[in-house]
Amino acid sequence: MTSDQRFDHADAFGFLNRNAPLREKLIAAHQAVQKILPFVARIALTLYDPETRVLKSYLHSSATHEPMEHYQAIIDSAPSLVEMLERGRPRVLNNMLTTEQGVHEHSRRIGREGYAASYTLPMFNNGDFMGFLFFNSFEKDVFGEAVLGQLDLYGHIISLMVVNELSNISTLSAALKTTGHITHHRDPETGSHLDRMSRYSRLIARALADRYQLDDDYIEHIFMFSPLHDIGKIAIPDRILLKPDTLTEDELRVMRTHPLRGQEMIVDLLANFGLENTEHVDMLRNIAVYHHEAVNGGGYPEGRSGADIPLEARIVAVADVFDALTSRRPYKEAWDNDRAFDMLRSMAGEQLDRDCVDALLSQREEIEAIQQRFRENVYG
Repeated sequence: MTSDQRFDHADAFGFLNRNAPLREKLIAAHQAVQKILPFVARIALTLYDPETRVLKSYLHSSATHEPMEHYQAIIDSAPSLVEMLERGRPRVLNNMLTTEQGVHEHSRRIGREGYAASYTLPMFNNGDFMGFLFFNSFEKDVFGEAVLGQLDLYGHIISLMVVNELSNISTLSAALKTTGHITHHRDPETGSHLDRMSRYSRLIARALADRYQLDDDYIEHIFMFSPLHDIGKIAIPDRILLKPDTLTEDELRVMRTHPLRGQEMIVDLLANFGLENTEHVDMLRNIAVYHHEAVNGGGYPEGRSGADIPLEARIVAVADVFDALTSRRPYKEAWDNDRAFDMLRSMAGEQLDRDCVDALLSQREEIEAIQQRFRENVYG
C-alpha cells in the first residue's frame, strides 16, 4: 500500500502543547516569531492592577539584560498607553528615538537598550483590560501592515496563554474562598487586610529582587498568592477564630493547625479542579504552610529556622504581621506606623527575617500610599 503521508512539518504553534511554565512558552513564541520576522528582538508583558492603576513588568523573552525588570508605574504617567486604550487600537512606534525620546522613565530605559521600534497590543480578558504586550526591534521602520498582521496572530495567542495562566490562579483562589464561605462577616482578616498585605508582600519582594535574584514572574506570584496565606482558617471553628479574648492553650493548639489544614485544602482543590500544573503552586503551598515559622526556630508547624523557611513565606510573614499591627481588631486598636516599625525591628532576626523587615521599612512612602488606598474599615 502506498501513502502520501508526511511527518516532516513542524507545527509553528506546537509550544502551546507543552506542559511548561509561561515564561518558557513566551520564549518559544518569540523563537517562532523570529523564524518569520527575525528583527523582533524582544517580547514583553506588563500586568495592570485596576485597584491602583499601576502597570507592572511581568514576563519577557530577552536572553540578555532586560531593561524593564522590576519596573512599575501609574498608567497615567504614559499618556500614549492611555490613548491606546481610549482609541481601542494597538500602537505602532516605528522610530522611538524621535517619537518618545527621554519623555518617560520606561522610554529612557528602552532607548538606552537600543530598541528603535515597537508594536504594543493591549490584552483583555472578557473585555477587562489586563495589561500590554510589547514587540520590540533594534531596527526602525520595520512594523509595516504585513508585519503587523502576522504579529497580531502571535499577540493574541500569547494573550490567551496569559489569560489561561491567570485564570487558573483566579479559579483556585475563588474555589478556596467559596469552599469556606470566607467573607468579612466571618473572618475579620479579609477584605482590606488582604489588599494591603498582598501589596506589602510585593513591595518586599521587589526590594529583595537584586539580592535574591527574583524575577518579575516570582514577584507577581507573591502578590497573587499571598492573600491565600491563611486559607486554612476555613477549618477553624468560629468560637476560636472569632474569640475576642486571649486563646487558651487548647484553643491555641487548634488555631495552629490552620497552616497544615490549608495545605490539605490546596492539594485537594488543585486535584479536583485540574490545576496541579498551575505555575508556582509550590510557592502557594509554602506560603500557606510556613508563614508562621520563625527564623529562630520557635514558630510552627515544623519549627523551621533561617533559610530553611522558604523566602516567599518569610516575605508574607512580615507583610502579615505589619498589617495586623496597624489594623484595628476586636481585641486591639490600630498602631501607628512608627510604633509598628519599632516592633518589626525588635522582631527582626528572631521571629521575622531581617532582610524582609529592612526591605519593608525602607519603603515608607509606598506603604502609606497603600494604606491610603485600602483604608481600614470596621472589619479590618
